[in-house]
Amino acid sequence: MFHEPRIPPNTGNAIRMVAATGAELHLVEPLGFDLSEPKLRRAGLDYHDLASVTVHSSLDAAWAALAPERVFAFTAHGTSSYAEIEYRAGDVLLFGPEPTGLSPEVLADPHITEQIRIPMLPGRRSLNLSNAAAVACYEAWRQHGFPGAV
Repeated sequence: MFHEPRIPPNTGNAIRMVAATGAELHLVEPLGFDLSEPKLRRAGLDYHDLASVTVHSSLDAAWAALAPERVFAFTAHGTSSYAEIEYRAGDVLLFGPEPTGLSPEVLADPHITEQIRIPMLPGRRSLNLSNAAAVACYEAWRQHGFPGAV
């Protein structure tokens, strides 16, 4: 789930990634772009028809639609590594907008199970949004044995 994404190519790359993995991409408005933008379409190549993408009008609307049991918020302030989590089907991996990340208000949302981070060398602020989402998604998929993959 991307909360208020702002950069079209990052979302386009994520669309391509969810098409390749069978994951779902949930986008929480407001978006910083129109889903028909050429930069977004170009980054997603011809995968848009193969990807599951849902747009929610707000975070509350997303919670109502998904009713998640567990939500992992990715933040540079997390204390646990994404690799320490035993992922389950239905888990929501929540990422914030570029360049600010998730706001304190979103991080305080009662749906958040845990704040987690992707390890990096000291002095680095963050990974690119689509790269961070791919790292996390592939780890969850790996833990389940890459079902459906060739």
